[in-house]
Amino acid sequence: MTTDPTLPPSQLTWEEIKKYSKDSLFAGKSWKWSNQSWTLPSHVGEFIKELGDAGLSFFQALERLYLKSAADEKILRNEELRVPWVSEYLDAGKPDWLVQHSRSRNVRGLLPPVLRPDLLPSRDGFALAEWDSVPGGIGLTDHLGRIYLKDRSPKMARAFGDALVSQAGKLGRSARFAILVSEESATYRPEMDCLGVELSKQGLQVEVARPDEVSFVGSEAFLNGQKINVIYRFWELFDPDVPQMKDFATSVEAGNLVITPAMRPFLEEKLSLGLLHHPKLQSYWEENLSKSERTLLLKTVPVTWILDPAPVPPGAYLDGPSVGGRPMSDWNDLCKASKKERSLVLKASGFHESSWGARSVVVGDDVSIDDWATSVKQALDNYPSPIFIIQEFKKPSIMEHPVFDDGSLSNMKGRLRLSPYYFLENGKVNWQGALATFCPADKKIIHGMRDGALIPCEMPE
Repeated sequence: MTTDPTLPPSQLTWEEIKKYSKDSLFAGKSWKWSNQSWTLPSHVGEFIKELGDAGLSFFQALERLYLKSAADEKILRNEELRVPWVSEYLDAGKPDWLVQHSRSRNVRGLLPPVLRPDLLPSRDGFALAEWDSVPGGIGLTDHLGRIYLKDRSPKMARAFGDALVSQAGKLGRSARFAILVSEESATYRPEMDCLGVELSKQGLQVEVARPDEVSFVGSEAFLNGQKINVIYRFWELFDPDVPQMKDFATSVEAGNLVITPAMRPFLEEKLSLGLLHHPKLQSYWEENLSKSERTLLLKTVPVTWILDPAPVPPGAYLDGPSVGGRPMSDWNDLCKASKKERSLVLKASGFHESSWGARSVVVGDDVSIDDWATSVKQALDNYPSPIFIIQEFKKPSIMEHPVFDDGSLSNMKGRLRLSPYYFLENGKVNWQGALATFCPADKKIIHGMRDGALIPCEMPE
């Protein structure tokens, strides 16, 4: 991906950066700064817009698939195909009350208000490593956009507010909103505080707090003595330090509260990408996605498999990568894969403390065969808490971008992760803003780090 020469990037001096880096939003954080935004070429902008629409269709179809699977209903119009194993995968490891809540009437049709794919530019185009439906970085990207792009900054805070208002239903802008951030996610609290300020400027009644600051009277939720109508949830559903989750669920099911993203863990599992590629579900995706959406998603999402230790019959083979040029009949065969065959990524699917922040990610050809075998065996032994997935590794391309190092500016060679933010409003996708995470070329797992740079993107006209 190259920058578009028709769109000159914004420029920052080192003195300006030193001033901005003292902002309370960046307290306790460190990364490298660039003097300029990351400019997206027009064809990349077109791709991102199309991906947003395809992603919304995918999540809508995923919900239908899950509910039909859970009810043991046929998933095709003219064929008797039932797939109870889909909901079994997606519900694995979750408490029964949360599973039942995720299927309850008052949350049906509720999709996350913010979706963020992580895109890796590779030789074959973009590779979508995962969809994040409870993404961090909204306030950070919005703030960096204001610093770098000034009046050309994407309207992320406004789009976020509009997405929350859309979730409020008939109450609309008169609803009382709360953004609740757990202790585990406390590093994101400053950016949520900033978002709260921006939403207040838009005339919304909003407070930022911890989940344990909410109290309940009957099935109604209160914060600082005021009834809350809509909660933006910024906590993980497996978090033991949010003991009020059952109370929140009761309030939602009574129709007194909207929590968004809804407490529906099946929408947060990375294994859904494996369902997209699953051979038994291809007819379902053909019926529920347009041809262009399906083509785009299958091209962008690397082939993904669900690591299930269930035995297969003699003579049968797994749908999975090959080892030694032959198909596997047991996932343990993967332990013997050659370095070339280990061009794979192993990661936890969700609903586990290891499933976020790249904590469980292992790139097969970046570790020894012994370490790879240990990781695969641990993943199989721990099934189904969590379930792991295997994904083809699409090596990110090497790029260059100017980066400061203690005041000295030079072109750094590195690898890019591009994270666009889609805001859902009244059933439509509004792309506003994207964050470029630019890491040194020797890093295979790209995430926010001391040696990397976080750079807001200049969106094409």
